Parts: sequence; structure tokens; C-alpha cells
Amino acid sequence: MKVTQHIEKANGKSLFSFEILPPLKGQNIQCIFDNIEPLMEFKPPFIDVTYHREEYEFKELPSGLLEKKIVKKRPGTVGICSAIQNKYQVDAIPHILCGGFTKEDTENFLIDMDFLGIDNVVALRGDAVKSEIYFKPEKEGHSYASELVTQINNLNNGIYLDADLQNTNKTNFCIGVAGYPEKHMEAPSLDSDIYFLKQKIKNGADYIITQMFFDNKKFFEFVDKCRAAGITVPIIPGLKPISTKKQLNLIPHRFKVDLPDDLIMEVVKAKDNEAVSQIGIEWCIEQSKELQKAGIPVLHYYSMGKSENIRQIASQVF
Repeated sequence: MKVTQHIEKANGKSLFSFEILPPLKGQNIQCIFDNIEPLMEFKPPFIDVTYHREEYEFKELPSGLLEKKIVKKRPGTVGICSAIQNKYQVDAIPHILCGGFTKEDTENFLIDMDFLGIDNVVALRGDAVKSEIYFKPEKEGHSYASELVTQINNLNNGIYLDADLQNTNKTNFCIGVAGYPEKHMEAPSLDSDIYFLKQKIKNGADYIITQMFFDNKKFFEFVDKCRAAGITVPIIPGLKPISTKKQLNLIPHRFKVDLPDDLIMEVVKAKDNEAVSQIGIEWCIEQSKELQKAGIPVLHYYSMGKSENIRQIASQVF
């Protein structure tokens, strides 16, 4: 079932969903199931599975020269999605990126998803590889998520890269895209970011899922700005409970997200990370309840491979 259909079927009730990471190469899928199991009692209609592109490492050879090596540390998105749908009978939603994909790769990825009965995808540009400052598209790939959305929408209309194909199958993907309540780190302003977000909707996106935020006021203001710009699709908030003191610096640096002073001061005063985790849980519970009260269609949690704090939050909210 499509995400938009799940929302319609819920009849105004806020749904629970979450995102998981593929395990590191060398681990098996049981570690994914172990993190999913405690959250299934809250009846998530769908689970997102992130996609991790290749990274580059440099290995020193006996000669002293450096060899550039391509490494993919978290493979398995497609297999995990299939396994989740088979085991739990819920929709699994793979992320698909511009980075690391040619247009042909993208088409083949989508064909695989269609064959597996996967009805939803989240279309993202993706980050630059760690060895590069700025994002560089693949040769014959997409530079922007809006272009990726167009290709997916074309496939939904039976338009493949090979124009000579006849009697083509029309896919039926529901397309999610990212939104940034505090603007994308590369956007010159929030208004310009929303302008390009609207382009993704025009190109065929069906719903928006946001970057994490810790101040609901910023989310509500973002939604208001989107609506004023003519964006009418569902906007799903992304939530993450803070769990370590290190995240006070890591989250603003990595995601360009602000933390409220009240939350910062509570974390600073905490005696250890166990106390920080409890602070993060309680903060996220209050965020969730306020969003739920406002009639937000889905509350989406970034689990980052750990489910216990999400389970504690969901037990108080759903």
C-alpha cells in the first residue's frame, strides 16, 4: 500500500513509522530483526530503509604508493526491504539516491523494486562521498533529487530510458522526498529551499519527510511556508531523540540542525550518557505529543540502528 493510502486509511489518526540502517557488511539480517521486533507492537504501516553509497579508502601499498579502493560498508537495502515485507507484512520503503547511480542503474533498481512488490520509494540526492567536499553526480547520473523524481514519475507513466521499448509496464511508486525545516545546508535561504522542494512535488513527489528537528515551532513554521507556497502533499516530521553528550556538537555539525537552549542545558548538566538518553526520550515524547495533538499524519523516528529509546517514546505516545 502507498504511504498516502496509509494516511487516508488512518482517518486523521497519527501513525507511527521509523527508519533503519542496513547492518555493517559482515553482519546478518538478524540484527535488523532484533531492532524491529520491539517496535512492531506499535503497528508501523511502513518502515524506511536507508541506502548507503560507496566510500573511498586509500590503502598504502608496499611500494609506498596509495591505492584508491571503493568500499560499500552498508549494502543490502533491496534484500532488507524484501525480507521486512515478507516477515512482517508491512511496507518497506527503500531510499534511492542520485549519488552512486547512473540513470540506467536507477531504472534497473526501480524495476527490481517493482518486481518485489515495493510500492514506495524515497528519492534523495544524497551526500558527497567523505573524501569530497561537494556532491558530484555520476557520469550519466542525476545532479538533483528533482531529476530523480522525474525519472521515477516517468516510469510510473511507462516511459523508460529506451524510447524504442513498446507496450511497457507502468510502475506505481509513491514517491517521498526530503524537506528541511531549518533549510538544507547548501541552500542559500529557507524560502529558496522551499521553492526547489515545490519543484520536486511538481515533478511527481507524493509526500515529504523532514530532516530531524528539536523545536516543533520550526516544523510548524516550515509547514506554514510550504502551504503558502502551494505545496499540499502530506508533510511527515522526522524525529530523533538525543542520546549522548557528543551529539550536542555532532548533530549541528553533521546535519546543520539547531538544538534548543533548554535541551542543551539539560544535557550539559547530565552526569552521564544514560541520563542524557533519558532526557532525549522525555524531550521527544513531548515533541511527539504536541505533533500528535496538531493532527500530524505520521510521526517518523530515526532509529539509527537502535530501538530501545524509540520503544520507550512510542509506548507513551501511541
